[in-house]
Amino acid sequence: MGRVLTLQRSLVTPTDRSRYLERLKVRQAYYKSANCNFWVFEESGLPGAFIEFTEARDARTLRAAHAGAPETLLDPSRIYAEVELS
Repeated sequence: MGRVLTLQRSLVTPTDRSRYLERLKVRQAYYKSANCNFWVFEESGLPGAFIEFTEARDARTLRAAHAGAPETLLDPSRIYAEVELS
């Protein structure tokens, strides 16, 4: 099996933006230490609309990382597996 990931969408108000970005930095450091990649994207036309991706080499690593994460993911059981296009 290839890589796996989870995603989460968040809407952040302008007044909460700084606090949200600080929390993301903590989460990014945590996921890196848990052997995962963590990316965050913001919608170009809608400031404050974010999508977060957490990726690992396998589902076991990703589940373990989410179980110990500093913040709970809304639905950590929705894991997407990479599709091989050969």
